[in-house]
Amino acid sequence: MTAQTTLNPHAALIYIMVVASAADASMSDAELHVIGNLVRSLPAFRGFQPDKIIPVARECAAILQEREGLEAVIGLVKEALPQQLRETAYALALEVVLAEAPVYPEENRVLQQLRTRLEIDRLTAAALEKAAITRHASISD
Repeated sequence: MTAQTTLNPHAALIYIMVVASAADASMSDAELHVIGNLVRSLPAFRGFQPDKIIPVARECAAILQEREGLEAVIGLVKEALPQQLRETAYALALEVVLAEAPVYPEENRVLQQLRTRLEIDRLTAAALEKAAITRHASISD
């Protein structure tokens, strides 16, 4: 798949999760598990075949390896998603990033790029961030 390819909305949402997972230069088992669970459970993925997750993720990873790959992926995602699904994409990115603590500076930078390029307004982003942080809270020993 090249940067000239058009994505369907399911693939675009998976691309965003791959971008979030790869932001710290590694894709952990916990992050991959979260991606799989989200694809299998969320209404946004209704009609998507879960066995396609790996091929779609590999396509995204290949583009990310290209020069300006992150910009290309975000551009493809933005083109493929209407505004309300761009907010869903940002929420999914947060879920993947928060799958492991701590959140690293490079992950924050990628989230900032996603907010800007996907045109997520500050209040919406703040609400999505707070909700994700609340969902990932744990009781300390």
